[in-house]
Amino acid sequence: MEFFFKNKIVIMRSLGAIMLVVGFAIHFWTTPKEGLSANDKAAARVARMEASARGSSSGASQTKEKDTSKFVDKMKGAQAKQMHYMTILAMLFGVGFLGYSFIPRKEES
Repeated sequence: MEFFFKNKIVIMRSLGAIMLVVGFAIHFWTTPKEGLSANDKAAARVARMEASARGSSSGASQTKEKDTSKFVDKMKGAQAKQMHYMTILAMLFGVGFLGYSFIPRKEES
């Protein structure tokens, strides 16, 4: 306990910095990509060429719908919301710890 009181400013600043880094890391990890990369586009073209070489068409008559239930969709939506809220909380705690560590305190003798 004495160690915490001696080094509380360093501990609070460290926790704040770590929480901010964690918050930003979670945010950028879970953010979807804006578009397809060149490799993804090339892979899609190759898949279309292979399909046409086999004789199957990619027309609307043969497309299959995704078989996802509403439960799976709701679960994915709930997980996305949880990650969003966890990111916000991590950033708020980080800012709070950093802000608290910079508040001047009166030294009692």
